[in-house]
Amino acid sequence: MKILRLPTIKRLPTYLHILKRLEDEGHEFVSTTSLINELDFKPILVRKDLVLMGIPGKPRMGYCLKDLIEAIENFLGWNKTDEAFLVGAGALGSALLGHKPFEENGLKIIAGFDIDPSRVGTTIHGKKIFHLSKLKELVKRMGVKVAIVTVPWQAAQEVADILVEAGIWGIWNFSMIKLKVPPEVVCHNENLSSGLAVFSVKLQKSREHLS
Repeated sequence: MKILRLPTIKRLPTYLHILKRLEDEGHEFVSTTSLINELDFKPILVRKDLVLMGIPGKPRMGYCLKDLIEAIENFLGWNKTDEAFLVGAGALGSALLGHKPFEENGLKIIAGFDIDPSRVGTTIHGKKIFHLSKLKELVKRMGVKVAIVTVPWQAAQEVADILVEAGIWGIWNFSMIKLKVPPEVVCHNENLSSGLAVFSVKLQKSREHLS
């Protein structure tokens, strides 16, 4: 597998969304110029990103949409499906349980876990919520290797330890703290506040410009 820089990886889903839309509209090819016109990316970045996908373009026609979509999905691993458990069925966890694009992009949440009696035993967006004490048993029985953590930060490390002990080797962490896991465990720490911070600064600058 090619090793791509993180900014490039973050741009790939944006390309994929546009490419699939064009395919749905009946197009078979896409030019670099048309992609540049649709995106807020520098032209040189778009050209470099497309070259890295290893799909040759055709003169005067551009790139074959089907081949380019397949190349991006293969790189991202979205051409196959990983089943996942979600721990923390509160407001954020409940929203993620119902987020259909995850499954479309290769991540299928099949159950949730919590310790709140008002949530345990319920069904949220078609997913059964189990007590956290059942996690190890279900990981072993169902062979799940991926988990999403949406618990309060105070409980996140304890939950991570439970997940690792149960055999989980991929953790997507939304708890706002950096989790400590063994080097062989893949852990991505998601910080929604970072996006909010960028948005807030842009909003503030816009207000200053308008005032």
